[in-house]
Amino acid sequence: MQQRPPPVAASGRGWYGVTAVMQTHLDSSLWWSWLLVPALIFLARILDQTVGTLRLIFVAKGYRHLAPALGFFEVIIWLMAVTQVFRHLTNPVAYIAYGAGFATGNYLGIRIEEWLSLGDAVVRIIPRRSVTELIACLRKEGFGVTVVDAEGASGKVQIVFTIVRRKTLPAVVELINHHNPHAFFTIEDVRAVREGYFGFQPPCPRTPWPWLGRKSK
Repeated sequence: MQQRPPPVAASGRGWYGVTAVMQTHLDSSLWWSWLLVPALIFLARILDQTVGTLRLIFVAKGYRHLAPALGFFEVIIWLMAVTQVFRHLTNPVAYIAYGAGFATGNYLGIRIEEWLSLGDAVVRIIPRRSVTELIACLRKEGFGVTVVDAEGASGKVQIVFTIVRRKTLPAVVELINHHNPHAFFTIEDVRAVREGYFGFQPPCPRTPWPWLGRKSK
């Protein structure tokens, strides 16, 4: 009878090779599950929540075409993030990454919207002293101004209204603080503006696709 070759000892070089391969696979699996996957979830959540925050702001401002376009990309990115979370339900780092990405995305969305400064705002000023100098300066800087006589708790006052581009708000606030310190004023977003006088303020920024930036009426 033909004799079989003796089996390779478990303690030989073959065993060490298998052990090395298994250890490498384990290390790569841990690296993927505990670092790369949470990082991907975190980045995807930042992106989708930033887009989502911008979408909600654009809905409130009446951009009826831009908001749905952002919603399309938001939900796709969200599905990608949620899929990874469900694939790693036993990984607590994935939950932390999901929550941290959500919070960071909200913050970034608000900051990006502030940086874009789309739309208009109405500034309502109730001064503590004469507004003649303030009105003259605002008009000189190109802002349309409307003055209304009113009566407050301390007597007759004048209320100053001006509608400005949001990008010019810092300049308006600086003029108010300079010419009428401690004046009471409020700033509110304006959903839509038609006609009116805007002086020589910078025009509203235009998008490469005008129909996307069109507001609802």
